[in-house]
Amino acid sequence: MAGYSRTDDSPFGRWWRNVDRTTLICTFILIGFGYILMLAASPAVAVRIGASRNMFIFKQVMFLSVAGLIVTGVSMLSRRAVLRLSLIGGVLMLGATMLTLVHGIEIKGARRWIALPLMSLQPSEFLKPCFAVVTGWLLTERRTSRYFPGMLIAFGLYGLILLLLKSQPDIGMLTVITAVFLVQLFVDGLNLIFVGFGFGCMVAAGIAAFFIFPHVRSRVERFMHPNVGDHYQIDTALRAFGNGGLMGRGPGEGRVKDLLPDAHADFVFAVAGEEYGLVVCMLIICIFAAIVVRTLLRLIREDDPFVVIATSGLLTGFGLQAFVNMASTLHLIPTKGMTLPFISYGGSSAMSVALAIGMVLALTRQQPGGLRPGTSFITTLRQWRSA
Repeated sequence: MAGYSRTDDSPFGRWWRNVDRTTLICTFILIGFGYILMLAASPAVAVRIGASRNMFIFKQVMFLSVAGLIVTGVSMLSRRAVLRLSLIGGVLMLGATMLTLVHGIEIKGARRWIALPLMSLQPSEFLKPCFAVVTGWLLTERRTSRYFPGMLIAFGLYGLILLLLKSQPDIGMLTVITAVFLVQLFVDGLNLIFVGFGFGCMVAAGIAAFFIFPHVRSRVERFMHPNVGDHYQIDTALRAFGNGGLMGRGPGEGRVKDLLPDAHADFVFAVAGEEYGLVVCMLIICIFAAIVVRTLLRLIREDDPFVVIATSGLLTGFGLQAFVNMASTLHLIPTKGMTLPFISYGGSSAMSVALAIGMVLALTRQQPGGLRPGTSFITTLRQWRSA
């Protein structure tokens, strides 16, 4: 934007000069793909359930518009404001997650959602970015405040979230948050032996989940044994990729996608494969990779440990969610009900991912007055009161 020169001292001008414009542009490209693929995927699903043909389209337009505003608005915040937002949001979402166990909507045996007038809210989606930022601060703070038990509080917070997600149950979200926490501990300097022990515990927990939760056992058995159980969705998704080939059938020309029950949500990547082909699917993968790699390269030059640890957790959650969705659609891993960021249908998903990317842009933005190394817990509280 040529109109914002280095001499422009307005808030927007300063933001535009310092924000990671590459990541910002990639984010809005993904939002654009979300609009396009919702037009292709959702009408048949809406008709199948007896709703208006354009119901999902109108809702997703609203969700993605709000997501774009969240990305832009949050990216303008200071690092201190991002931490404050995460603390307040984390407390509210923890309470809402507890509420789902009592008054939540039960879908396919899980209580993860709270009914709202225009949408169903999944509070655990918002816990993910808030947890990453708060944990990053706790792990950093324990090094600067002698009597502050940051590590202990971080483990206690993780344990509480573990109990809540296990009770819903939401094993996929729990796995992502566990991976976020382990990556942050590794970046913080945890010995590789303990990191390996943590991943070993994850594997053991996965084996235990196989025997404890019937839906986990069913998905793993269907993945390992093609002749066991219902493979309709994954078989149809693979047919859609095969029907699309290299260049795709063209916009609106897909036919296999109309047979996919979750074409607008968990299997939207198959819709991209049928209508736009391998080339566009690779482009989508490259955009996700560009966001992750670009931000990691910026972290190499970052000297604030809070920013490095918090952003690493945010990127882990974002990248892992995208990988799980695309890999399960291609039948590379067992199927998991996890959305493709900014592209799959869903209000909670779109807005929570927008919150995470907005936080990434805010934390990696060059700005004065952030949480610098050596900022103690008491000093931080005083800064908040004076802000």
